[in-house]
Amino acid sequence: MTDDLQHGPLEDRHRDLGANFAEFSGWLMPVSYAGTVSEHNATRNAVGLFDVSHLGKALVRGPGAARFVNSALTNDLGRIGPGKAQYTLCCTESGGVIDDLIAYYVADDEIFLVPNAANTTAVVEALRAAAPDALAITNEHRSYAVLAVQGPRSADVLGVLGLPTGMDYMGYADASYRGVPVRVCRTGYTGEHGYELLPPWDSAGVVFDALMVAVTEAGGEPAGLGARDTLRTEMGYPLHGHELSLDISPLQARCGWAVGWKKEAFFGRDALLAEKQAGPRRLLRGLRMVGRGVLRPGLTVLAGDTPVGVTTSGTFSPTLQAGIALALIDSDAGIDDGDRVTVDVRGRAAECEVVRPPFVAVKTR
Repeated sequence: MTDDLQHGPLEDRHRDLGANFAEFSGWLMPVSYAGTVSEHNATRNAVGLFDVSHLGKALVRGPGAARFVNSALTNDLGRIGPGKAQYTLCCTESGGVIDDLIAYYVADDEIFLVPNAANTTAVVEALRAAAPDALAITNEHRSYAVLAVQGPRSADVLGVLGLPTGMDYMGYADASYRGVPVRVCRTGYTGEHGYELLPPWDSAGVVFDALMVAVTEAGGEPAGLGARDTLRTEMGYPLHGHELSLDISPLQARCGWAVGWKKEAFFGRDALLAEKQAGPRRLLRGLRMVGRGVLRPGLTVLAGDTPVGVTTSGTFSPTLQAGIALALIDSDAGIDDGDRVTVDVRGRAAECEVVRPPFVAVKTR
């Protein structure tokens, strides 16, 4: 590891918990503690605590902030209002995805954004290039930490800290814990009922320590990026750089539901409307191995002897005890859910069933 990696506010605490670390998006991140499978199962069955403070934060503030963001990002902010959040995408004019992110509607003159770590600067620059002078668009990356409490006992954990839990899915509330302000969001990346907490970067330790006590008492564990990846893959959730990219459009990734097709303007509108009319040339599908083994990204998918796609993510599912993957499959290949394909795993033909994600039941709501 190089010395130029960025470090989160809770690194010492993760070391004390015995975390294994690795580089991710330019950050030194905890990958696992007790082990990915243990942390995955703890999240599915009780509760997991994730430190994802590397996620980006940006603020759009000024007269007409909500109106401007709605004219730039794909989803329709007109569907929500203050106290709500929305999954959305920032696209190029050619329809590629600069990033997928969460937009928090604070007020008509304030929208808070949480993009992916590596793409924060690109999102801020794209918005600034199109924004009127009256708007201030700032990179707030180190202003807030992000702690994800995910699992069927997540509400119990927050209740111990006296934090609100009753908001609807994609709703949020501003609260405090021992004088530390905390934005509590009913969001997450695991498919489980859960929350994401945003305390100030420099005060995150107070909240994290209290959460760790409550999580442990609820039968849960701290969880790292390894479990985060297996959990999101089981749900079929896209990861930028894998299922979404400058070369992979929202339609190809089956994220067209996050596009406000009736809006008059958003980045990439003309290109995406044209692609929608013509039909995307490839579509994201799920693959479940018939036999034993593990799938990884970048493997060739074949129908017979004909290459028809490539895996974008792959892992072993602790819940299903099977290898699973997400793959972009050519639309003209005639592949449907329930069909069988093979994946070239280092020269071995691994038989897989084509399925429609999620691979496990959705529990977010």
